[in-house]
Amino acid sequence: MTPVILLAEAKKSAEVTDWGARIGWLVGLALFVALLYWLMREGWKWRGTLQGDLPAPPSAPDETGPVRLSMSGRYHGSTTAGQWLDRIVAHGLGTRSRAELTLTDAGLEVERPGATDFFVPTAALRGARLDKGIAGKVLTEGGLLVVTWALGDRLIDSGFRSDHAAEHTEWTDTLNKMINDTEGAR
Repeated sequence: MTPVILLAEAKKSAEVTDWGARIGWLVGLALFVALLYWLMREGWKWRGTLQGDLPAPPSAPDETGPVRLSMSGRYHGSTTAGQWLDRIVAHGLGTRSRAELTLTDAGLEVERPGATDFFVPTAALRGARLDKGIAGKVLTEGGLLVVTWALGDRLIDSGFRSDHAAEHTEWTDTLNKMINDTEGAR
């Protein structure tokens, strides 16, 4: 009975003696991860180059009129309208960030700390809806406010999520009413 205990005590892991091979594998793995990161970054830049024909979104005018609605939350990105995975990266529209939205008679102002602000004139607004996903961000049904607008000759969907999800329905109703009133006046 004693020899079995001695055999169990005698077993231990062998010490690492081939440090060169181990360090080589770690360096190789680090280079592989760096290559993947570089390829993703180049793909992002290439997508921006392909979307170079897209005009820059306008900035907010000095006087926009009284505030109809305001909301703070997150901007989740913009895509080609109807194609929720075709992200628009030109002019910083692909950068996720915090956002402050302000709706006035002049249009929709999107202020993004750390990213480029943009403005959507009332004439460019095409619709608003509640959705569950945009450009790699999937939420619960109705968890995302998606605003469709025209930039040049392209229709764009921009996704926002309020800090208070109950605001989404009011935003959707107000935006769609505003759009219908503008189209009726044309």
